Amino acid sequence: MKASSANLLSVLKGPKQFVIPIYQRTYSWQIAQCEKLLKDIIRISKDPSLPGHFIGSIVYFQEGIHTVSDVPELLVIDGQQRLTTVSLMIAAIAEFVKENDIEIETSFTKLQNYYLLNAEEEGNLRYKLLLTRRDKETLIDLIKGIPLREDHSQRVYENFNYFKANINKENAVDIYNGIQRLFIVDVALEKDKDNPQLIFESLNSTGLDLSHADLIRNYILMGQETNLQNELYERFWFPMEQSYGNDYSTYFDWFMRDYLSVKTGSIPKIGMVYDSFKKYVQGESAPESIKEVVEDIYKFSNHYINIVLHKEPDADLNSAFKSISKLKVDVSYPYFLPVYNDYKDEVISKTELIEIIHLVESYVFRRAICGIPTNSMNKTFSNLYKSVQKDKYADSVKASFQLLESYKRFPLDVEFEKEIIMKDVYNFRSRNYLLSKLENYKRKELVNVDNYTIEHVMPQNPNLSEEWRNMLGENWKTVQESYLHTIGNLTLTGYNSELSDRPYSQKKTIEGGFNDSPIRLNDTLRKAESWREEEILSRAKELAFKASGIWTSPDLTEEQLEYYKPEDKSTAIYSLDVYDYLKGDMIELYEILKKRIMNIDSSVYEEYKKLYIAYKSSTNFVDIVPQKSRLRLSLNIPFSIIIDPKGYCKDITDLGRWGNGDVEVSFENINQLDDVMELIEQAFDKQMDPV
Repeated sequence: MKASSANLLSVLKGPKQFVIPIYQRTYSWQIAQCEKLLKDIIRISKDPSLPGHFIGSIVYFQEGIHTVSDVPELLVIDGQQRLTTVSLMIAAIAEFVKENDIEIETSFTKLQNYYLLNAEEEGNLRYKLLLTRRDKETLIDLIKGIPLREDHSQRVYENFNYFKANINKENAVDIYNGIQRLFIVDVALEKDKDNPQLIFESLNSTGLDLSHADLIRNYILMGQETNLQNELYERFWFPMEQSYGNDYSTYFDWFMRDYLSVKTGSIPKIGMVYDSFKKYVQGESAPESIKEVVEDIYKFSNHYINIVLHKEPDADLNSAFKSISKLKVDVSYPYFLPVYNDYKDEVISKTELIEIIHLVESYVFRRAICGIPTNSMNKTFSNLYKSVQKDKYADSVKASFQLLESYKRFPLDVEFEKEIIMKDVYNFRSRNYLLSKLENYKRKELVNVDNYTIEHVMPQNPNLSEEWRNMLGENWKTVQESYLHTIGNLTLTGYNSELSDRPYSQKKTIEGGFNDSPIRLNDTLRKAESWREEEILSRAKELAFKASGIWTSPDLTEEQLEYYKPEDKSTAIYSLDVYDYLKGDMIELYEILKKRIMNIDSSVYEEYKKLYIAYKSSTNFVDIVPQKSRLRLSLNIPFSIIIDPKGYCKDITDLGRWGNGDVEVSFENINQLDDVMELIEQAFDKQMDPV
């Protein structure tokens, strides 16, 4: 590697060509960045005390520093944005000089032949900077001064026009003089001596705004021979980028996170996707060749866009996946990806896939209605595919859901119907989804719920009219508070303002009222002559029963389930009796602490281990090791992020202790309880939101 400070125009001058590799992201500087650079250039031109202006590094890869060539081709690893922007500025100045009579120590021909063209060459070698795809064509057309083609690069064209519009007779000389005082770090890498990937990563770590998609693409393609590089990019990577449309930058990093979850069985943090990918590719579980890796990513990426971006060509499947999206269950994608892959490989039929999608939808929705915390679902879905038995696919999937226990459970009809009857549905995130499913169940002429408003049959107004109070009875206020936002009292209407707080009899009979409504959710209201607690509960039970038929639960018999139950490998069952020090003051201290921990959340449960007591939600967040004069707590949270104003915490990272976590806390007397609980709750919150 050879690195030196250099004048930018001196680097551009002379026969050479800077080539942007096909895998590099396209030119992306915005007008704001161009404006800042132009202001900096004019500023240094007007201030002779300034030695120049440093604009960053240009890092390129060449065959060898001592290789002789008429026009050396330099493969740019870093600096594309700066090179392109300055080239556009020079092209704009050249055009201005050509069209205007000004005193300037250069000319149109010099500007082009020194800094934009290799004047003696033909074809692509004629141009000092060769961009990719549309960027390349647009820059060449601008330099030639010919009309741009219809599908030109908008960003290249807009930035050129910005410079052209902001160069005039008053500042043209200053701009040219300022460009002459731009400096860079010129870094030349040698083939077979320098590792461009390591240098690229080092540059990125200093703050360049590259996505994980950029890093992964460059990691895969940068070190390959040109022919393989072109093949991988043209056949797989570029079509994959195009398939996302404008959503590539938004979704690709998340796709790779889900893809790696499928391939490794571990969920990487979104900020660690690139590092996780490198470990995967370098590990034993990845395909042997880089081509196989890219082919596999390409295949699963197509699955992902069909599932997530709703590009599935089959209308029935697409509708099923849209229902999943409405529930916003992104954590289910690592499960759907391999299942959908089995469908594509014809391991399962379309009917079976739809049944599985519906099962996931029911699982997620029932849990939401029952208020079961969602923090464990990412791990549940990342491990669920392991239970699939391909010779008994559908039943093994049902069994995998049916055998989930505790905080992972699939709520049964009794729990689901009980909760949906009394839930505050009006303020429920998936309210419209729920009402849409209830309204459109077994209906071919679908109703778009979003075109209607939510109607409270019994009004929301706390000052109910005399008619309503008389109908509801002497406990009208309690009835209103208990049932106002529940499913039994909610419906759909296009006449919300007309219905307003009217008495029930008028809501039924006015034009557009319940009697006149085509909405099926209003069937019960058309029949009911009054609207009291009894009618509200009766309708709620009807709708709850209907909901159980829409969001069905798996239905394998106990005999069928036995086949899928894992073998019980436990060798011992522990109780409080095994902890010698849980006596006297320590057992009292423990019982008080246990009560507070269990009250943190309904998902928390306790497990007795041989040497400690574990408290879990999705996983351990605090473990208690009983000792003679204290309870030693292990908190499962990085020491670096815990907030500990009293200094109770000790860093036990890599020290080896019974229990899980990097933080140790001693709990010795009841006066510490509130402070210790604040620390425990931080560990719990970390489990709830691990990213």
